[in-house]
Amino acid sequence: MAATIVQVRMDTELRDSATKTFDELGLDLPTAIRVFLKKAVAVQGIPFDVRTEIPNEETRKAIENVRNGVGLSRGFSSVAELMEDLNADD
Repeated sequence: MAATIVQVRMDTELRDSATKTFDELGLDLPTAIRVFLKKAVAVQGIPFDVRTEIPNEETRKAIENVRNGVGLSRGFSSVAELMEDLNADD
């Protein structure tokens, strides 16, 4: 099988962090990249969920508000009381 060279540009901090992580797993960076590519080929896609892990600013603000009790409705002792509050003209 013929080998080829693939070059990837990334910032130094990412490279160093990834290298440390993979070293702890007993892998060097090129081997870890080959593992990723082989798995991607095997599953015919990215082999993990791709999504934003860190909440965006709006979500962070909402979480902070909940933790501080800001903007929350009062408690209700019954469904009828809740429905009365929902249907009330504010």
